[in-house]
Amino acid sequence: MIEWPYVGAGQAHTKYSAIEDITAANVGELEIVWQWEPNETPLEEYGTWPGPFQTTPIMVDNILYLSTMYTRVAALDAETGTELWTFDPKAYEGGPKGASPRGFRHRGIAWWSDGDDARIFLNSRDRLYAIDAATGELDAGFGGGSVLLTEGHGRPVTRFEFDQISPPVVFEDLVIVGSRIPDRLQRRFDVPGTVQAFDVRTGARRWVFFTIPQSEDDLGAHTWEDESWRYTGHANVWGLMSLDFERGLLYVPTSTPSSDYWGGRRKGANLFAESLVCLDARTGERRWHFQTVHHGVWDYDLPAAPNLVTITVDGREIDAVAQVSKHGFAYVFERVTGEPVWPIEERAVDTKTDVPGEVLYPTQPFPTKPPPFSGQGVSLEDANDLTPEIHALALEEMKQFRMGPLFTPPSLQGTLQRPGASGGANWGGAAFDPETGLLYVRTSERADASQICTNSGNDPRVDVEYSNNCPYGATLVMFREAGGPGAAPTPESALGPIPLTKPPWAHLVAIDLHAGETLWKVPFGEGSEEIRTHPLLRGVDLPERLGTLGYSGPLVTRGGVVFLGGGEPYLYAFDKATGAELWRGATPFPANGNPMTYRTRSGRQLVVVATGGGAEAALVAFARPGP
Repeated sequence: MIEWPYVGAGQAHTKYSAIEDITAANVGELEIVWQWEPNETPLEEYGTWPGPFQTTPIMVDNILYLSTMYTRVAALDAETGTELWTFDPKAYEGGPKGASPRGFRHRGIAWWSDGDDARIFLNSRDRLYAIDAATGELDAGFGGGSVLLTEGHGRPVTRFEFDQISPPVVFEDLVIVGSRIPDRLQRRFDVPGTVQAFDVRTGARRWVFFTIPQSEDDLGAHTWEDESWRYTGHANVWGLMSLDFERGLLYVPTSTPSSDYWGGRRKGANLFAESLVCLDARTGERRWHFQTVHHGVWDYDLPAAPNLVTITVDGREIDAVAQVSKHGFAYVFERVTGEPVWPIEERAVDTKTDVPGEVLYPTQPFPTKPPPFSGQGVSLEDANDLTPEIHALALEEMKQFRMGPLFTPPSLQGTLQRPGASGGANWGGAAFDPETGLLYVRTSERADASQICTNSGNDPRVDVEYSNNCPYGATLVMFREAGGPGAAPTPESALGPIPLTKPPWAHLVAIDLHAGETLWKVPFGEGSEEIRTHPLLRGVDLPERLGTLGYSGPLVTRGGVVFLGGGEPYLYAFDKATGAELWRGATPFPANGNPMTYRTRSGRQLVVVATGGGAEAALVAFARPGP
C-alpha cells in the first residue's frame, strides 16, 4: 500500500507519486472502476447552491477522505469507493453571501494523528472543525468540536465576509489556516488577510500573522502611503500553503489588496500583498518575503501552493521553493534565506493611466530564469486568425482596447490583459519530479478585458471611487454571476465565445529547474464544444487541440506519466519526458480537481479525480483492468 496523505502528496506540494504500476506503455488500459457522487443540490430555503467539485482527496490506511462543495467531509473505502461516513458542518445554513459567485466549493482537508488517535481538520466558512477519522464525529475537546476563525482580527467580520476554500496545514501540535475575504467586497476597513495557528487538541489560537501591517511600527507599513494600511483589507491567503517540516518553515502565497483593480487610496508597494512569505511555523514570525507584484491592479494573486524542491544549479545542490504565478512566471528562491536562485530584475513598466487618483508603481520584478511559461502582453499580432473572417472581427474588437506588454495598466477605455485575471497558472499549481528536476505547470492563455469605471454607488459592497464593476470589468464572475444591484451587463462580442487571441489557449509546460529553462510546451485540451461548433467555424479544419482554459493542476508519477484534467469531460495522460499525449479517458463530467493516485492494500494503483459541480458531480477512480 502506498498512501497519498496530503492534498499535494506531501506538505511540500510536489504532487509526485513514486508508484510506477501505471506507465507510458500501459496507461491506455485505464478504465473507470468506481465513482462516488456527493448528491448536493441547490437549497431554496437558504438560497445556496453547490459550485464546482474541486477537491483533491487524501488516502490514509486504505481510506479516502475528502471535502465536498458544501464542505461536507466524506470517508470512502479506497478500494471500492464505498461510503463509510460523512460529516456535515451545514455551511449552507449561513446563506450564500460569503461563498463564491459560482457557488460553494472546497479543495480538501488535513490529517493529524498521534498513535491511534487520528483527526480530520476541516476549515469551513468561519469555523475550523476537528473530526474523529474513525467515526466522523466531532472531537469535543477541540473547542467543543470547532473553533471560530473570525475573532481577534482587529476589525468587525462576519461569516458572510469570511470564507475558506483551501485545506489547513498540520505541523506538530498546530493546525494552520489562511483566509478569504471575497474580492467583490471593496470597502474601507475590510478585514486584512490572516494566517492563524490553533492547538490541535484544545483549539486555542496560538498565533496569527496579518498580511497587512497593523501598526506604524510593523514591517512594511511604510509601503502603504498616507497610512492606508489602517483601512485596507484583503491580501488574502486563499491558496494552498506549503511546509518544510524538518525546518519548521511555512510558505504562504498572498493575494491582491482591496480593491483589486483600483489602488487610488492605497498608494505604494502594499506589502505583503501578492507576495511569497516564509513564516516560522511554530511562532508565525516572518523569516523572509518576496513581493512578486508591487501595488497590484491586475488581480495577479499568488493562488498556488509553493513547490518545495531540491535542485542542482551549476553543480550546487539547493533546497529551493518555486512559486508559479497568475502572470506566467515561476519564481525560484533558496528555501531558507529567500535569495533568488537566479537574478530577479526590477524593470521599469508602463505607468501611464487615465484612471483618476491611480498612481502605478514604477517598476516590477522580472525573473531572468526560468522564462515565462505563459504568453504575456497583447498586440494586434496576437489576433485570432483561425479564419480570415474571425481575424477581421478580432482585429476590429481588439482596436477598441488599450494594449501593451505585461503590466499595462487597467484603463477607463478598457485594457486587454494577458494573462487574464485567472492566469497563467491558478490554484491547481505545479507538480515537481524529484528524479528529473522537472516542474510541470498548466497554463491558460486567454486575454481578458480590464476596465475601470466610476462607482455608481448602488452596490453596498463597494465604496471605492472607481471599480471594475464595468461592462468590460476584468473578473466577470466577481459581480455578474453574483448578481445584485451592482451587477454589470455582459457585453456582446461579434466572436461570441471564441477568444480574441490565437490558439492554443492552454498548454502543459515542463520547466527544467536545474537549468532554469523550458524543456517542452504542448497544447492541452481540445477546446470547448461551444467553440468547436460555433457557426463561424463551421466546416473549418481545426487543430486537434485548441487548448482548454481551466484552473486545476497536474500529477506526475515515477511511472513516467503526467495526469491532468480541467475544463473538459476527460482525464489526460502525457509522457513526462517528451510531453507527448498518451491517452485521454472520458469522465462523466468535466474534470475540475487535481488528480491524485495511490496503491491500495490489495496492490492496485488507482488515479482519482473530482469531476463536475452542482447536482452533477462525481469523484471518479481509474485503474487498469483486474480483479
